[in-house]
Amino acid sequence: MSQTLNVRISRVDDSTGDLPLPGYATAGSAGMDVCAAVTGDLTIEPGQTVLVPTGFRIELPPGHEAQVRPRSGLAAKHGVGVLNSPGTIDSDYRGEVKVILTNFGRAPFVVRRGDRIAQMVVARYERVHWQEVPALDETARGEGGFGHTGVQG
Repeated sequence: MSQTLNVRISRVDDSTGDLPLPGYATAGSAGMDVCAAVTGDLTIEPGQTVLVPTGFRIELPPGHEAQVRPRSGLAAKHGVGVLNSPGTIDSDYRGEVKVILTNFGRAPFVVRRGDRIAQMVVARYERVHWQEVPALDETARGEGGFGHTGVQG
């Protein structure tokens, strides 16, 4: 079992008190469900992208990010996904978390207040210091990429 990380969270204002904060649906969930804090129904037309408020802000500790990811059910059933997936929320960002939803489907999709629209995973990351060198170590794979280990023939 992994350790629990304490993260500070606050609501944007009192109007979001009826909405659940991000939370895990099951004991094995990696991502927390994130709900829409829209004031009324929001219709996303086919091909349209909208920025959906969530009603909360977070204070991540240094060395952590929050990744906003699509929900598989919305993608499979409605063709709705998170455009910049995963979207990254940096540890020094203090604004409202918003989700960039795109309707890739063929029918309008309606987002209602409290709908689960995305999932959020909090993860550690490492900062990198580049060490420029004239050449890299060789590997068996070498420069093979973009599907070279996939379909044969």
